[in-house]
Amino acid sequence: MKSFYSIPKLLLILLVLAFSACTSRGPSEKTLGVTLLTKEHVFYRDLEKGLRESAEEKGFNLVVTSGDWDLAKQQGQIENFIVQKVAAIIVCPVNSKGIGPAIEKANSAGIPVFTADIKADGGKVVCHIASDNYLGGKLAGEYLAKALNGKGKVAIIDQPIVESTIERVRGFEEVMRGYPGIHVVAKPNGDGVRDKAMKAAEDLLQGYPDLNGIFGINDDSALGALSAIESAGRKGIVVIGFDAIPEARAAILRGSALKADVVQSPLQIGQKTIEAVDRYLKGESVPPVTPVEVRVVDKAILEKEK
Repeated sequence: MKSFYSIPKLLLILLVLAFSACTSRGPSEKTLGVTLLTKEHVFYRDLEKGLRESAEEKGFNLVVTSGDWDLAKQQGQIENFIVQKVAAIIVCPVNSKGIGPAIEKANSAGIPVFTADIKADGGKVVCHIASDNYLGGKLAGEYLAKALNGKGKVAIIDQPIVESTIERVRGFEEVMRGYPGIHVVAKPNGDGVRDKAMKAAEDLLQGYPDLNGIFGINDDSALGALSAIESAGRKGIVVIGFDAIPEARAAILRGSALKADVVQSPLQIGQKTIEAVDRYLKGESVPPVTPVEVRVVDKAILEKEK
């Protein structure tokens, strides 16, 4: 009695099924979903570069999206990654608390989640890779306190919904408490963007004509404050930033009110994030937090580094 399938036809069917199974599993096993805070800021462009360079070395495919400061958009991106069954998800949260439920959905789907730069407050995260923001805030505080000789009125242009900036402010305020002659008089929210930070700084200058210093939680905040100070023709105000992007470095070098900046290493953050994902997917142990060093630069240091 003849077989229902001829041998060649049966082999062909088996080969097709095997190929289909491999191709359906392959992309998800090597694909990582990434949702950045934004792609507009030079910091996140450098962080993405670090992710891509390390992913290429490790053989990962990256699907890179951006939340663009929109929580609902970022939640949708994570849900899309879950549907795609990616091997892991990397998140730079738009809102540290608000992103929790989306991370929990990934947890329920069995997809490991890693956070880079900004910490999530909710859901299970395998590893958080970021600058030591608390230390960065302390370094900024110490520099400003010395620049003001330990006395004066200072303000913080804040962004209180993002965990990394919360840590920066916590470190900064801890240092300020050690200087009884310095008083933090206001903490307006600039949302981490230049136009809002500039408006916040304009209000500060009007409300506190004797203001001596401003700490911007990122360089857009610091540069927004600098624009307000220069437009108002104010002198004697010291601004400290955080990130040391090229524009901020140029402002420091020209002797503006922006006197110093905390330097991060976004390229290294991206590289270390992929390394953590790679180790975890290989079954190796990964620490819950991987800190990346920060330092302060001012005009003297930048001139030496030219």
